[in-house]
Amino acid sequence: MGRPNVLFVTVDQWPGHLLGIEGHPVVETPTLDQLARNGVRFTRAYSECPICIPARRTMMTGTDPRTHGDRVFQPALRMPDLPTLAGTFGAAGYQTFAVGKLHVYPPRDRIGFDDVLLAEEGRPHLGTVDDHALFLADRGFPGRQFMHGMSNNDYAWRTWHLPEDCHVTNWATAQMCRTIKRRDPTRPAFWHLSYTHPHPPLVPLASYFERYARREMDLPAMGDWAQDEAALPAALRMVRHFWPALPPDALADARRAFYALCTHIDHQLRLVIGTLREEALLDDTIILVTSDHGDLLGDHGLWAKRYLYDGSARVPMILVGPARGGLGHGRTDDRLVGLQDVMPTLLDLAGIPAPDSCTGLSMVGGRRREVLYAEALDGAKATRMVTDGPHKLIWYPAGNVIQLFDLARDPRELADRADDPACAAVRRRLEEALVAALYGEDEAWIADGRLAGFPAPEVGPAPNRGLFGQRGLHYPTPPLTDPGEVVGAA
Repeated sequence: MGRPNVLFVTVDQWPGHLLGIEGHPVVETPTLDQLARNGVRFTRAYSECPICIPARRTMMTGTDPRTHGDRVFQPALRMPDLPTLAGTFGAAGYQTFAVGKLHVYPPRDRIGFDDVLLAEEGRPHLGTVDDHALFLADRGFPGRQFMHGMSNNDYAWRTWHLPEDCHVTNWATAQMCRTIKRRDPTRPAFWHLSYTHPHPPLVPLASYFERYARREMDLPAMGDWAQDEAALPAALRMVRHFWPALPPDALADARRAFYALCTHIDHQLRLVIGTLREEALLDDTIILVTSDHGDLLGDHGLWAKRYLYDGSARVPMILVGPARGGLGHGRTDDRLVGLQDVMPTLLDLAGIPAPDSCTGLSMVGGRRREVLYAEALDGAKATRMVTDGPHKLIWYPAGNVIQLFDLARDPRELADRADDPACAAVRRRLEEALVAALYGEDEAWIADGRLAGFPAPEVGPAPNRGLFGQRGLHYPTPPLTDPGEVVGAA
């Protein structure tokens, strides 16, 4: 066997627990479950910054947010001057191709890939019409991707409004299958398939929504600490106002639509694996599947990402080695891993040295971290976290609120143990680890080596004039706007 091929699959906004093999009572993920049985599932995998752009910078550079420069969401921030995942594979002789969402600026920056077929969720205002939009125009539906009326950051739903092959999940799958077939047979390949769902808009195919329509849905988790809104950290009260509470039937249907998008991706992924098999490549291909972050889906009265609770910050991480690669099968690994570990892991398995710039660790190597640090946003919205695996400490600097969870006994984070005397030693140890990880403006929120924070601002309802970043008719193409403008965020 020569050098292995690599298929790196990402999904967008898929929580780590939302897999059949994780014991989820409702969602169907037979393909991902079988991939996990074929390889290794990492049960403590986290997004170091559970926000789209920072998370993708982490994956594509093998570095943490402190190194690559974004823990907020900066749509006009260029990729840092660091070796990239695709560029490093390319320098080692690999052909490198991507299909789907990259979320870089400018959008046609290939970040080391030989070629990219883009699906950027409707961002022509940044300076390009993506390849999925071009496909829709060729099919006779120019600019009509978002005529379903659903928003990219909301939890209203309806079924998909165009033919099935026009759905971005089907398009990305077909393009990746074709890309595999069009490979140069004399060189190994690194393929990146980046699905844009289950991130809203919640527009599943009707057939996938129907399979969940008559099922009793699981309920969101609701921690004891989350029931009194007035007592929540200011950063959480801000977003509680942004996403209105859904009545039970609407909440259940939103989760049905989300699960339908997941199962659709799971089934489409079978076609990519089938293409590898029929092209006689499957046994010599490394497969890694993960997500940029999760979605709380109503847990603790919260939605979407940007939080450091497990529904938002913990991600699927499934690694399958070549048939004769020695990784084994049916294994779980409970080491703490992050998205910064994707690049050094794939390079390690391909026999390529990781650049010195990488802060991540190979997930199949002998080195393990004792704690993992994660962060999101700045100022009054800032949240910081450390976990040692069994325990997690979350800090809200605005108001200096600390939460502590015993994940081993309480994986849904229902009970805040920060003031429990029995957990005092754990809290002290994790606080020290968090203080050691802080940098930038955070250092002003430390006093005498302890977390001190700053006074919380007043919080109240704010208008949502853009309807969570609602898209409109995209033909003719919308005009260019300030690329640094954040669309659809609370």
